[in-house]
Amino acid sequence: MKSDIASELEFFVRVARLGSLSAAARELDLTPPAATKRLALMERRLGVRLVNRTTRSISLTSEGETYLSHAVKILADLRDMEDAVSSSGATPRGLLRVNATLGFGRTTIAPLVSSFAKRYPDVEVLLEVTDRPVDLVESGFDLAIRFGELPDKRLSARRIMTNRRFLCASPRYLERFGTPATLADLARHRCILHTQNDEAHGAWRFTRARQTEVVKVQGALSSNDGDIVLGWALDGHGILIRSEWDLAKYLESGRLQVVLPDFLLPSADLFVYYPQRRHQTARARAFIDFLAERFQKSSG
Repeated sequence: MKSDIASELEFFVRVARLGSLSAAARELDLTPPAATKRLALMERRLGVRLVNRTTRSISLTSEGETYLSHAVKILADLRDMEDAVSSSGATPRGLLRVNATLGFGRTTIAPLVSSFAKRYPDVEVLLEVTDRPVDLVESGFDLAIRFGELPDKRLSARRIMTNRRFLCASPRYLERFGTPATLADLARHRCILHTQNDEAHGAWRFTRARQTEVVKVQGALSSNDGDIVLGWALDGHGILIRSEWDLAKYLESGRLQVVLPDFLLPSADLFVYYPQRRHQTARARAFIDFLAERFQKSSG
C-alpha cells in the first residue's frame, strides 16, 4: 500500500491535470464531498490555498503550481527508486504509459501493443493517442512514439526506424500535368499540403549537394490528416510529400511515383522518446526493444 504522502501527491496531480475535483473523484472512486474534504485538509495542513475554486472548474494558485511541480518530480523519483530496486533482472511488470500519434497509433502501434501484451502478460499498457505531441515530463507518460525529432532537451530518444520522405504523385496526374524536372517547376504544379504542428504553410525544404533551398508551393487541397492527403494524391489531385513508410505499397503497385528523387527532404525517422532518468524500467526497456525488433523486421 502506498504511503499517505504519495497518495496525497497523486491525488493533487490528478486534480490539477483534470482541472476538476468531481472528475478526479470519479477517477479515484471517491464521492465529490470526500474529494473536496481531502483537498481542504491538505490546504489546512500546509497553511496555504492550493487552488482557486469556481462553480465549474478550478485553477492552481502560485503555491499550487509550486506544489504540483514538486509532486510530479517526487512521484517520478519514487517510481524510479522502486523500479531500480524491483525490476533489475526481473520479469517486466507494472504499468507502462505510452503515447502515440492518432492514426499511426491506431493502425500500427495498437496491434504491436497486443503482441507485446501476449509476450509480457505482467505488463499493463495504457496507450493514449493524440493529434499533437504531449509533454512527457508533465503528463506522466513513460514514453512517446513519434516521427521526426522533438526539440525537448529533457528527453532521451532511440531511433527505431529510418524513414525517408519523398515527393510523389499518381501516374494520372503526371500524364495530365507533366513531371517536374526542377524545383522551380513545382511553382506551376498543384501541390497537396499536409499541415502539421507549426510548420510553415506551403514551404517545402530541400537539400542537394549540401545546399538547402526552400520552395513555396500552392494547391487547392490541404489537411492535417496524413491519410486524407494520401488519398487525394492517389485520386490524382497533385504532388505530395510522404514518407517511405506510407508510400511503400503504393510505389510497389505503381499507384504513386517518386518525383525529383535527387532532392532530399527532411527525414521522418521513427523515434521512441522518454524522460531522462538514471534508471529505465524493465518494462520500458522491453517495450522499446520489442518495437525496434518488429520495425527492423518490417523494413528488412
